[in-house]
Parts: sequence; structure tokens; C-alpha cells
Amino acid sequence: MSDTPTPSLLNDCFLHDRDRLRHDEALEILRTRMSTVTGLETLPLEACAGRILAQEIAAPRDVPLFDNAAVDGYAFRFSDHDPAGGFFRLGARVAAGHPVEGPLAPWSAARIFTGAVMPEGADTVAMQEDCRVSEEGGETFVIVPAGLRAGANRRRAGEDLKAGTPLMAPGQRLRPQDLAALASIGQAEVQVHQRLKVGLFSTGDELRRPGRALAAGGVYDSNFFLLKALAETLPVEIHDLGILPDRRADVEAALAAAAQRCDLLLTTGGASRGEEDHVGAALMSLGHRHMWQLAIKPGRPMMFGQIGTTLLLGLPGNPVAAMVCFLLYGRPVINQLAGGAFLAPQRFAVPAAFSVKGKKPDRREFYRGTLVTGPDGETRVTKFERDGSGLITGLRAADGLIEIPEEVRSVDEGSLVTFLPFSGMGLATA
Repeated sequence: MSDTPTPSLLNDCFLHDRDRLRHDEALEILRTRMSTVTGLETLPLEACAGRILAQEIAAPRDVPLFDNAAVDGYAFRFSDHDPAGGFFRLGARVAAGHPVEGPLAPWSAARIFTGAVMPEGADTVAMQEDCRVSEEGGETFVIVPAGLRAGANRRRAGEDLKAGTPLMAPGQRLRPQDLAALASIGQAEVQVHQRLKVGLFSTGDELRRPGRALAAGGVYDSNFFLLKALAETLPVEIHDLGILPDRRADVEAALAAAAQRCDLLLTTGGASRGEEDHVGAALMSLGHRHMWQLAIKPGRPMMFGQIGTTLLLGLPGNPVAAMVCFLLYGRPVINQLAGGAFLAPQRFAVPAAFSVKGKKPDRREFYRGTLVTGPDGETRVTKFERDGSGLITGLRAADGLIEIPEEVRSVDEGSLVTFLPFSGMGLATA
């Protein structure tokens, strides 16, 4: 089941009056002036991991539905129990999925197993390892220890969820624990947003995919694999649109065709001011370039634009800048277009195990950072020693990004800096 998406991007939705936007300004424009463009579909629960929910869900019944045993043991009435310890006649045997009928007899205990329905009248369970069973006069008795409290080891009906409790709201990304919660209320299928269709281009005559021989001056296209993997941490459908040559007409034709079948075009390279940087020019010919030149490092030439109702995110060609810009801007944009929230990265204040002198003002900088434990046991963050935005080694060594605001001119060792862990931006740790 699917619905046709309603495009929500307008030609003037990014208008601003700044030549070079600051980081926070760019985020605010993107957060407030875009909305969902994906349609809806109803899927079985097992197909919904990682998808974005499109409906309100409340618990239709109590969870659990009945009082049940939290352990294997013996169920009894607490009012029959001697606080100093005592014994009960052993009566019914109750296994999970096999409730017994009728009330528990006074001064008796039922052998019970985890998850089984508590017999009528029973309100407390003694753990089997704390009890002793004996035979006397042809009857079986269970000796229950002292010190138990009323209601011990019993799960109450509705303890996890009461009937009618709001459980999930539209826009929530469905995690494994969310699927478990939906299954616990008997939800067999849910309405979710369709995956955002993302077209992925690399640009440059020098690029080759791995497995092909390199020509003179050639390099392998690492950005495709980097960005495809980054995008796939989100609910997207990737379209590999190949490598664009350094020819304006070819770039323009490829972008125009891709805009007809994708919700978002993601490009790397070709976004700067060089004579061979054709993506920006092609974009302005086909549509609108809304944002270009940010006051950040790395990633200044990053741009946003639009061809019809299709958004284009033009990332820098250097791998470090491409990854930083994707995490800071592309990730929240994609999630919002796909029906979710505009994702803000996690931030922590961490003492610096490095120093920086003479940072340029009016520019926000992001360094690759690695968390280390100092001799005093305190966690600190080190800065990758080389700042080149083509050094993939630094991305692999880093645990996250160190964010240095525009107004900061220097960083002293031991001062607090803001750390953005990769784990808080959807990436697995090494």
C-alpha cells in the first residue's frame, strides 16, 4: 500500500541574504524551510527496522495482559506466609501458556514457571533456588524462606504498558527495541514513510571505480563508497548514478534526468569556483542554487540547490570535507525529508589534549578527534595531527569531530572543547 508523496520544497524556500553563511545559520535555514517529501506505505512489522513511523500508536491492551511469575519458583498467598519462614502444601503446576482454573487453596503453593499466569489468589513467588521440597505422610511440601516481601517476583498486569498509553508518534525511527514494543501489543503491521530516493554522483575525469586500471593522473573514487555507506545508515534507497565527466553538457543532462526519478541528488566535487567545476553552473541552469559557500572548515564550497522539487546537496570532493558535511548537514536533511526529525548530533564537553594557536575568526572549524584516557583516568580528546581534508587516515583514526566556534581564536591544552562522537551520528565504533 502506498500513497503519492506531496512535494514540499519551493523555489524560494532557502532564500537568504548572506554571501557566506555561518554554520548555525545554515542549519536553521535547512531545519525550518524543508519538510517531508516521501509517500507512505504499510509494511509487516518484520520489514520495518530502521523505517520512519507515519502513524500514532497506543497500547490496545495492558502489557503484560495478566499477573505472571517473573522467575521459576513457587506461588502462594502472602497472607498465608509466616515472616519467619514456613511451609506450604504443594498443589498445582503452572507452566507458561497453560493457566490453571480455580483459586489457589489456602496454605498451598503452586509450582510455577517464568511467564506463567499467577493462580487466582496467589500474589507472591519464592525463587526455586531459595526453597526446599520435602515429602511427609504421602504429601509434598515446599519450605519457603523468611524475608520475602509481599508481591515478590510477580509481574503485575499493565506493569509495562497500560491500555490506551501512547506508545509511539509519527516521525520516530523504528529501532529493534521499538519493534519489540510493537510486537508486545500485537501490532502486525505499521504505516511508515517510503525510503527517500537518493541519487549519488561522483564528478571528475580523474576518477575510476576500484577494479579498473588508473589512467595517468587518475585516482580511485573513494567518495562513492564513503557516502553510500553513510547514507545507508538512514532510511534511503540509493541510486548509483556513476561518475560525471568534466563536461558541462553531460553534467547538465545527467542532473536533469536524475531529478526526474530521485528525491535528493547527492554529488561530490564540482561545487567550487574552478573552470572544471560544472555542478554549480549546471544546477543554476536547471534550477536554483540556494546556498553556497559556508563559513566552516572543512567544507566551505558545500552547496544546496533544487531542480524542480528535487533537492541537490553538493558536497566537496575531498573525502574529509565530504564526510564532515554529510554528517553535519546531509544526515539531518535526509532524515527530515524522509519523514523524521532534523537530527542534531550529540555533543559533549571534553578536556582538550592538544592546543591550537591563531585560528581564523568568523569560521567554525571541525577537527578529527580521538578520545583517550589520561594518567589521572580522565577522558580527553586528541586532535589528528594533520588537517588535510584528503586524508582518509584521519577519519579512520577519529572517534568523532571536535567543534571550535567562530569566535574562538585559540585552544589551550586542558580547556573544554565540544566533541561530537561519530556513534551519535549513526556510525558504528571500531
